[in-house]
Amino acid sequence: MKHSFGVALAAMAALALVAAPSLAQDKIDKPVRIIVGFPPGGTADVMARAVADKMKDSLGQPVIVENRPGAIGRIAADAVKAAPPDGSTIMVMPIGPMAVVPHTYKSLSYDPIKDFAPIGMGSTFQFAIAAGPMSGAKTWPEYVAWAKANPGKSAYATSGAGSLPHFFGLLLARESGIEMLHVPYKGSAAYMNELIGGNVPTAVDAIADLTEQHRAGKIRILASSGAKRSTAVPDVPTFTELGIKGGEAEGWFGFFAPAKTPKAIVDQLNRSLNQALQSPEIAERLTNLGLDPKTTTPEEFGRILAADYAKWGPVVKASGFTAE
Repeated sequence: MKHSFGVALAAMAALALVAAPSLAQDKIDKPVRIIVGFPPGGTADVMARAVADKMKDSLGQPVIVENRPGAIGRIAADAVKAAPPDGSTIMVMPIGPMAVVPHTYKSLSYDPIKDFAPIGMGSTFQFAIAAGPMSGAKTWPEYVAWAKANPGKSAYATSGAGSLPHFFGLLLARESGIEMLHVPYKGSAAYMNELIGGNVPTAVDAIADLTEQHRAGKIRILASSGAKRSTAVPDVPTFTELGIKGGEAEGWFGFFAPAKTPKAIVDQLNRSLNQALQSPEIAERLTNLGLDPKTTTPEEFGRILAADYAKWGPVVKASGFTAE
């Protein structure tokens, strides 16, 4: 009997040793990096930094924001795809690199559906078009009239070729009966000085990237893509109000971990993210920028990503645009 009891104890101890590494993977036990695929100061960067301070409290670990800008988020996506699936490296991404950009490449180094585990949505936002001093336009109809009177001068800046603002700008031009040359930049900070300086007449981007300079009177947001006016700029009409067909569109920022990250860790990150987003301080900060805080489960966010990926594929194909 004693011998049998001793064997049983030894077996239990062995099982505990085997199980220990597995149990350790069910909880984040090291600092967390949030990779941002865009320069400091942009909306994605602000989104990441807004939640990072709150997430560190609930996770019990430092949460560090790391910018890896370039290639419309592809550099950041590649880095997170290759990171260990232990919750220590995650990313925040807008809708474009995950649901739009993949349709513009014949081959891409990452698959937005297969290579990442959705953690949760962070916020939704509207798109908008803003004019600098070049055209003198204060409204979208005024800009359309200027564009028709000045053939070859109408253009719009975005934060990158193949981005969702790129295709939204094409849609606006088509539906308004004007030609608009697309001028891609490496992030919103890069084109803003050009817009304010009158070197490019308009820019299309997330409304949050345009709000600060609009309020300062340096640029003017002409219209936004929401079903209703943005609370950040209630003086600005929607494209739907102006009769622009297809002018209603919504974007989002979401958080992702590498594929094969254990569900327990994804759920832990989701709880931490949602707690941060429900903080009145964070909600007010994001709302003032033109972002609407949005909490989801990982599963809900996964379904949203899949639906948007399917939605934008035909739009990109119809445009004829391809990227190298």
